[in-house]
Amino acid sequence: MSALTVTLDEGLRTTVETENYTWHADELVENGGTGVAADPVEQMLGAVGSCMAITVKLYAMRKQWLLEKIEIQLHMERFNGAEYPAYKGEAQFIHEIREHITLYGEQLTDEQRTRLLEISTKCPVRRVLTNPTFFVSSHGEPITGT
Repeated sequence: MSALTVTLDEGLRTTVETENYTWHADELVENGGTGVAADPVEQMLGAVGSCMAITVKLYAMRKQWLLEKIEIQLHMERFNGAEYPAYKGEAQFIHEIREHITLYGEQLTDEQRTRLLEISTKCPVRRVLTNPTFFVSSHGEPITGT
């Protein structure tokens, strides 16, 4: 994957550039931004949801299942780690992402729907969030993509 570049522009608006695309992230005006683009958390959730939908659609196409449409709603909330019942670690905060997936396709069987919901958990972006991820910092020379 190629490296991307993020540049802080006006206020808190950023420009994100990849080899082929450019887009923006921002904060609401009341948070010091210019309010012209989704905030980084919304974009992260959008990336996860998009990846899940694409992964499910590609799987359905490969199986020749008649999935007409998929709709994924995601919501993230932050909790105090010590007060989160299912967590026993040392992290100060826990982030819970709630999802609601709707599969459209009258000809899909219950078994196919179950399998597609299972496949939605296997998308690459979701795996980045659910598996250990490390940031390796460097200063000076820019990162080159491989």
